[in-house]
Amino acid sequence: MSPDLEPDLSVEPERYELAEPPRYRFDLDRREFLAVTGAGLLILATQEAEAFQDPSSPDRNSVAARLHIGRNGQITLLTGKVEVGQGSRTQLGQAAAEELKVPLDRISLVMADTALVPDDGGTAGSRTTPSTVPAVRKAAAAAREILLELACQQWGLQRQSLQVTEGVVTHPVTRQTLSYAELANAGDAATRFRTAVPQDIQLTPVNRWAVLGQPVPKANGGDIVRGAHHYPSDVRRPGMLFGSVLRPSAYGATLAQVDLAPARQMPGVVVVHDGNFVGCAAPTSLNARQAVLALAETAVWRTKPQPSSRELFTHLKRNAVTGESSSRQPRVHQRGDLDSAWNAAHRTIQATYQVAYIQHAPLEPRAAVAEWEDGRLTVWTGTQQPQRVQSDLAQSFHLAPDRVRVIVPDTGGGFGGKHTGEAAVEAARLAKAAGVPVCLQWTREEEFTWAYFRPAALIEAKGGLDPDGRLLAWEFTNINSGASALASPYNIPHTREQFQYCDSPLREGSYRVLAATANNFARESFMDELASAAGSDPLEFRLAHLRNDRLRSVLQAVAERCGWKHRKRNQGMGLACGTEKGSYVAACVKVGIDRDGGGVQVKKIWQAFECGAIQNPDNLTAQVEGCIIMTLGGALSEEIHFENGRILNPRFSQYKVPRFKDVPPVETILINRPDLPSAGAGETPMIAVPPAISNAVFSATGLRIRSLPIRIPAA
Repeated sequence: MSPDLEPDLSVEPERYELAEPPRYRFDLDRREFLAVTGAGLLILATQEAEAFQDPSSPDRNSVAARLHIGRNGQITLLTGKVEVGQGSRTQLGQAAAEELKVPLDRISLVMADTALVPDDGGTAGSRTTPSTVPAVRKAAAAAREILLELACQQWGLQRQSLQVTEGVVTHPVTRQTLSYAELANAGDAATRFRTAVPQDIQLTPVNRWAVLGQPVPKANGGDIVRGAHHYPSDVRRPGMLFGSVLRPSAYGATLAQVDLAPARQMPGVVVVHDGNFVGCAAPTSLNARQAVLALAETAVWRTKPQPSSRELFTHLKRNAVTGESSSRQPRVHQRGDLDSAWNAAHRTIQATYQVAYIQHAPLEPRAAVAEWEDGRLTVWTGTQQPQRVQSDLAQSFHLAPDRVRVIVPDTGGGFGGKHTGEAAVEAARLAKAAGVPVCLQWTREEEFTWAYFRPAALIEAKGGLDPDGRLLAWEFTNINSGASALASPYNIPHTREQFQYCDSPLREGSYRVLAATANNFARESFMDELASAAGSDPLEFRLAHLRNDRLRSVLQAVAERCGWKHRKRNQGMGLACGTEKGSYVAACVKVGIDRDGGGVQVKKIWQAFECGAIQNPDNLTAQVEGCIIMTLGGALSEEIHFENGRILNPRFSQYKVPRFKDVPPVETILINRPDLPSAGAGETPMIAVPPAISNAVFSATGLRIRSLPIRIPAA
């Protein structure tokens, strides 16, 4: 390990203990959910739960697989989704409370514990709102109807004569009452709860929402503000050691030899060597890292030549996969007769756009605690894909999936960067060798170097205008970053859009909104170039080519709010719009230019967003504004530099994410569409700001910016 990657070993980290995780458990003998508290055990739920003991059982689609009702009336909702700051804990609680007709504080959530919860497909792709919320609502509605049927049976009354208020079933005439808790823990309730959730069950219409649609504060927000929340990196187990792993000297390097003796001679250190994997477990994280540094002094690595970030886009162009015989054939969508359209075009414009690799930079780097007991493995870790990590662990250690349990405490950021479970596998390897639990926490340098990146992109665009200045032909090719939002939302008669795979020099993977940021940046920047060539206003040019009413609505809303039609010439204002994952966004940005060293200064951002029926306006605003702030980094400052397989800026002191001082005034315009299904909002608000900044720079300077991050040449 080179000196610039070495951790600071001058200070012994503070030692502290936390309550043993998790804060709940399922008692198989009592068949109850139990929450660990300072005073002992609090009963949360009492229905039978065979579905939880075996997630692959036929009952996995049952009502009982989704929720339980306790003796005290508390309702426990179960979901495979992960809370990584996006607010799903609050949103899913609202969904259950809405259909059960109970106050939100009656809902407790157990999230992302593979031994207890259904597989909700991971936390990715803005799927919680359109997929998991409806599943939760259906299960809660089914539970409500079961309980009402039980009350009807007990009283000998008709369903329509009963009312439900705050978890109590009432017959208004006789004033008889039965609570959910009484109904759920009597008679054949347990059997009924094991039946499948009817997919056609009636849900509460939007105009009757009482809990959904309301600005509910973030669940456990107080704990987060006070520093009381326990993240994956806070987990402690009895007798636990701390781990550290020897990292390769460069990407693609293989271990030729290493002398384990220096680390084995250190007191209390366990050393593991298996192929290219070398790691140490020790009583403290300091001891573990010292042991790994001692091994690094003896390690010999075989490396191979690799490109640098200076030649990245040449490399992408040269290595784009174009052959039809390849297993990664280009993905092409074509409409109309493009060859004839080019011949008929009055004017043709071409441009090439470049988007750099960037890091997810979560507040909490990867962390995991692994514990083996009687051939079973339990791992507490921060991941967006608990079931995928469970599968990876099972395969890595040749275990049946039901012998692996993955528990994900609410995690300090993901952004698409925590779909994989490297830290979990590494911690489990060390724990298996040590015979005790092991905690492995990646350093910031490890997170920046060995976690995957948002893919870089090279995008080539070509447009043809007819004599009236309308778009006649369109060709758009994305190399490397992906096909998300590749298709243009504009009405163009002749198009060819394609994505070409490439051999990436860095490890890459999912990032918030995937390749849509790159594709929308290139498309919306190019639309401004075409508008200029057509002698048209950028807003009017877009509207003339848009048939999608939802996209037109957000574009018109943001233009009205920012005063687009009344802007002054060369004022430094730009706009852009886009759609992805069923939601619609438009942004206007005002910039100032400091060519003496400050570059682009964003003065204000207006953004309009529409994602169907709004389920929590406060959380939606937070999502939109969080996306705006995050995308400012990729637009203006974030870029990974690398050479010879090494990351050159693996620290926050070298890699510039937005600081408080970088955030301009932001005005968010939410468009509620109660007539439409709700779509996710954690990604699409990312895509309009970067091209709007680029277009604003052109307005202020006359310079066309075709790369992210945006750079202004010195005067």
